[in-house]
Amino acid sequence: MHLLETINYSEILRYMHVGLLCVQEKPGDRPDMSFVILMLNGEKLLSQPKAPGFYTGRGLPKTISPTSNQMSITTFEAR
Repeated sequence: MHLLETINYSEILRYMHVGLLCVQEKPGDRPDMSFVILMLNGEKLLSQPKAPGFYTGRGLPKTISPTSNQMSITTFEAR
């Protein structure tokens, strides 16, 4: 059996939706853990997530063509 044959796409979308609700900017907009469990089990309706506080919509990366051999390397250093 293929992995792609066992994927439940509506379930994956539900998990992503709940994840977006859990990272709302204002803590009051985030569901508590008991509500998260009910949403993941499909027992509660999902509210519409608000736009994330960290997203400005500007500075989106340029598309890199598949034939491009560009790479980005980030080095983390302690202060």
